[in-house]
Amino acid sequence: MSDTRKAGADSRREGQPSAGSPQRAGNVRGAGTRGTSGAGRGAGRPNASGGRSGPAVKPPARKPVRGTAREAALDVLTRIDADRAYSNLLLNQTLQAYKLDKPDAGLATEIVYGTVQRLNTIDYFLTPFVAKGLAKLEPWVRSLLRLSFYQLYYLDRIPDHAIVNEAVNLAKRRGHSGISGMVNGVLRNVLRRKGELALPADLPPAARIALEESHPEWMVRRWIAQYGESAAHDLCRANNEPPRVSLRANRLRLDPQTLIERLQKQGLDAQASALAPSGVVVRGGGNMALTPEFASGLFSVQDESSMLVAEWVDPQPGERVLDCCAAPGGKTTHMAEKMGDRGEIVACDVHEHKAQLIAGQADRLDLKSIRTMTADARELDRYFPPGSFDRILLDAPCSGLGVIRRKPDLKWAKTEAEIAAVCSIQRDLLAAVAPLLKPGGVLVYSTCTVEKAENEEMVQSFLREHPDFSADAPPGGPAAMRQLMPYEYGSDGFFIARLRKRA
Repeated sequence: MSDTRKAGADSRREGQPSAGSPQRAGNVRGAGTRGTSGAGRGAGRPNASGGRSGPAVKPPARKPVRGTAREAALDVLTRIDADRAYSNLLLNQTLQAYKLDKPDAGLATEIVYGTVQRLNTIDYFLTPFVAKGLAKLEPWVRSLLRLSFYQLYYLDRIPDHAIVNEAVNLAKRRGHSGISGMVNGVLRNVLRRKGELALPADLPPAARIALEESHPEWMVRRWIAQYGESAAHDLCRANNEPPRVSLRANRLRLDPQTLIERLQKQGLDAQASALAPSGVVVRGGGNMALTPEFASGLFSVQDESSMLVAEWVDPQPGERVLDCCAAPGGKTTHMAEKMGDRGEIVACDVHEHKAQLIAGQADRLDLKSIRTMTADARELDRYFPPGSFDRILLDAPCSGLGVIRRKPDLKWAKTEAEIAAVCSIQRDLLAAVAPLLKPGGVLVYSTCTVEKAENEEMVQSFLREHPDFSADAPPGGPAAMRQLMPYEYGSDGFFIARLRKRA
C-alpha cells in the first residue's frame, strides 16, 4: 500500500462525529466569526487549480432511510457536492437521523471525512474509468463512485466485494439499471487495475504534493513559496492526520496532573501536553464534551495551540481585558481562569448567538468575571473610550488554513482571493482596537492559519504604521511571534504575536 494511503476505518480521527457525538473536538472557528466561508464549497470536483467544476444540481428531496453506514455517507457527500454544505454540520445531522450504532456511525464518519480529505486524488484516479467524465454525472452518482473508490483504495479492512456490491445496490435503489451497471463496471475496472494506479514520476513539486497529499495546487504553491518544498509537504501531510483530542484543565478546580489521574482511573489514555501548560491529551475517550467532568466545569475541550494564546496574554487578577472576536469562548474562559476570576473580561462577538455561546461556557465553568456583548470589533470605540483596557486579545477572523485536519472541506472551499479579503478585515481590526489599549498595555494577535500574509506580515505592517507599539516577548518566551505548524506537535496550525503599547 502506498504511503499516501491510510489503513483501517478504526484509525479515523478521535473526537469527530459518531453516534451521540455531535461535534468535532477543538476550539475551531465557525463560519462568519473566524474562518471565511468562501464560495464554491462542495460544488463539483476539484480541477487542476484546486477550484471546482461540474453541475451543482440539487438532488430530489427525500427522507433519510435508516439504512447503512454507506448510505448515510452517500447522503452527506451528495449534499456537500450539490448544496455546498459543511461536512461536520451535515454529518452530525445525518448520523442522528439514521440512528446508526457506534461502529456504523464510525464507518460513516471515516468514509465522509476520508473522501472529502482525499477528493482531488480520488478524482484524478477515477476520471479515466468514467467514459463521460465525473463532472457530467449527477451529484449522487459522482459521490457514490468517490466514496466507493476511497474504501477500495485507502481502507484495507473492508472486503472489496462488499464495497462493490453495496455500491451497486445503492445505485439500484436510487437510480435505474443503467446507472447501477455503470457503477458496477467502473468499480470492477478499478479493482482490476488497482495495483497499477500511480502518480506520474515527472510531476512538478506543487502538482506532485497536491495529488500525493490531496490539496489544491494553488495552496501548495503558496506554501512552497513561503516555507520551502519540504516544509510544505510536511504541512500537507500533517493536514491529513487525525486531530487529537486535548483538554484544558480548569486550574480553579484542579491541576492538569489531577485531571490526568482522574481520567486514567476511568481507563482513558491521558497524558500531559508537551505544548500547553494546562493541556491534557486524551486518546480513546470519544466526545469528551459529553462527560460529567466537562458538564461540571473541570475542563474545556480546546486545541493545544489555542491554549497558548491566553498564556501569551498573561492577564493578571483585577485587570480589565478585551477579547475582541471571542466566540466560542475557549480563550475567554482560559483568561478568566488565569485571572482567578477576578477583574473583568469583555468578550465581544459580532453575532448574538455566538455571544450566547460564550456566556454558556462561562456559566458551565462558573466564571463571573466575563461580560459578553454583541458588536463589530471595528466599532468598539462607540462603546469604550481610548485606553479602556489593560490587555486586548484579537483572535482575528482568518482563512482557517491551520485547522484543515479538523475541517477537510475547508481546503476545497477556500480561494486565494479570500485570503486577500480577510487580510483587509484583519488590518482594520488591529487599527480599530489599538487605541482602546492603555499605555503600557499588551495586545495579543492570533489566528488559526499558516498564511504569512495574515500572520507575520500583518503584524509587521501594523508595527510600521503604529510606532507607539513594539514587539514584546511573553514571560519566559524567546520571541514576540510564534508560528505553530501542525507537523510540530500534532496540534492545529496557529500564529501568536504579542505587542506592547509604549507607556
